[in-house]
Amino acid sequence: MKWLESHYFLGVGALQWITGIIIIASAVILGRLFIKLSKNVFKKLAAQTKTRFDDILVDELEEPIAFSIVLAGLYWAEHIITKIDQIALKAAYPTKWKFWETRINNVENVLDNVFIFLFIVNVAWLIARVLDSIILEYVMPRVERSETSADNQILPLVRKALRGIIWTVGIVMGLDNAGLDITGAIAGLGIGGLALALAAQDTVKNFFGGIMIFLDKPFRLRDRIKIIGYDGFVEEIGIRSTRIRTLEGRLVTIPNSTFSESAVENVTAEPGRKVKLQLGLTYDTPPEKMELALQILKDIITDHQDIVADENIISFDTFGDFSLGIMFIYYIRKEVDIFESQSVISLAILKSFNEAELEFAFPTQTIYKIDQ
Repeated sequence: MKWLESHYFLGVGALQWITGIIIIASAVILGRLFIKLSKNVFKKLAAQTKTRFDDILVDELEEPIAFSIVLAGLYWAEHIITKIDQIALKAAYPTKWKFWETRINNVENVLDNVFIFLFIVNVAWLIARVLDSIILEYVMPRVERSETSADNQILPLVRKALRGIIWTVGIVMGLDNAGLDITGAIAGLGIGGLALALAAQDTVKNFFGGIMIFLDKPFRLRDRIKIIGYDGFVEEIGIRSTRIRTLEGRLVTIPNSTFSESAVENVTAEPGRKVKLQLGLTYDTPPEKMELALQILKDIITDHQDIVADENIISFDTFGDFSLGIMFIYYIRKEVDIFESQSVISLAILKSFNEAELEFAFPTQTIYKIDQ
């Protein structure tokens, strides 16, 4: 023990180093034990209650509290290690004891400020975790059940904004309590604000593009849209970018400024899917058969509820090179399966025309040979 008390390393007694290391190791072990206790005891107790609020608290407080235990151990160890015994220090360093005293005091001040900053940021982390989980557990289900699509669009923005505000306030408070001159730092940021704005033009454009998407509502979450060659469903509308899931299943992130500079086709907003067919019958089809063909198409529209009955065009419109052309335009209701309905209509046309002995034309060419 006397040897430990009389020997120094970097101006700190060996006994102080050993005591500090033991405290740090104990804090780390206690933090890990707390996490295991939370998983094996607290979570099971919370699961037995009817409310979900205690489950959220136990789950979200687990890691911040464990981190606080480790921080407390580090803080305690730091104060033990940096505690100066001037008499022993003079005996160990007769000529340089003042140098080591100054260095140790400086290190202690810096570490104290670091611990203050980490404690405050840890509190901000805890608040952000709990608030975000409450939004996901209680607010999100109600918004998803709401018929107002604006709620679905604004909630992700609100979540991100709240997280950003909490972290910003926590970091600013931490720096301020750690002794940093926040006013001077903000003034310094103001001087470089112009340069930052010039460097962040694209970010600003994307931000205002996100605001315009929210205000103009060219599309909503889960809408199918087409833009700059991409065709897919909107999965997330963010502050800087929007994500769509293409028909191939790929996730594409598009900057919001693109939506203000490019045409956006909202496929979901269409009243019905337009299908245009050009049917051709052979030239030996008599007028009575052509009238029958037109009537068959009208009957098909009437018999199928998936077709919008009032917005269709049936016309004997062309005398083609090798066929008598019938233009058939119809609209499938958007709430039904587009491809299945299109197959049903096409099969009905083929079956009805075959039963009526209406022969479809195909490209043919008649060559007359003149004998000389």
